[in-house]
Amino acid sequence: MGRIIAVANQKGGVGKTTTSINLSACLAEKGKKVLTIDVDPQGNTSSGLGVNKNELQYTIYDLMIGNCTVSDCLVENVFDNLSLIPSNVNLAGAEIELIGIDDREYILKKEIEKIREMFDFIIIDCPPSLNTLTINAMTTADTVLVPIQCEYYALEGLSQLIHTINLVRQRLNPELNIEGVVFTMYDARTNLSLQVVENVKENLKQNIYKTIIPRNVRLAEAPSHGLPINLYDSKSAGAEGYRDLADEVINKV
Repeated sequence: MGRIIAVANQKGGVGKTTTSINLSACLAEKGKKVLTIDVDPQGNTSSGLGVNKNELQYTIYDLMIGNCTVSDCLVENVFDNLSLIPSNVNLAGAEIELIGIDDREYILKKEIEKIREMFDFIIIDCPPSLNTLTINAMTTADTVLVPIQCEYYALEGLSQLIHTINLVRQRLNPELNIEGVVFTMYDARTNLSLQVVENVKENLKQNIYKTIIPRNVRLAEAPSHGLPINLYDSKSAGAEGYRDLADEVINKV
């Protein structure tokens, strides 16, 4: 039975999509069967995995509104062991189209349950907002992984996210837990990065991953080539960081 991890933080630019792509790819590299689900209308995870999001017959949008089955929109083996349910800008309209539909918070969960046993890990990239799509991701997931950028406003909005996760647990998905916090865009040359890490550790009563993802030029370049970092530059600091994170995720019970 696949472990389902939603990667969420309503703050933009914290490395959610980068983490979704590269954690998925590094888990797949280690022989795990992985499904990545792009629940962000920007579709950056889809294009970052080399899928042309504008030429797809079916996406997660069609799945959510009942236009296709889960197997129709599943793009199998975009890389070895890694499949994708893609997204594009059409998904932005789903919020309105789902108004008034019964159990709309569970649409994704019901569909993913049908294929869950095919995968070891299912990684869901959430949009940078707390909306119906994010709620669907959280009702589907077992845990939420929270990327935090090593910058001054790192803690801002985090309490709101934790509040939302707690609400979802109380009302919609009692099994939901916080997988943990992972620091991204760490710059060893600045005192600020170090201070942010220490500050979050002091203030946050959550599991914090030992792996810290460095700020890395190769990591920023990889999506424009439609490749995860482990295939774009296997020896880069970014690739090593996400391999370490994948090891931690695998070994976490």
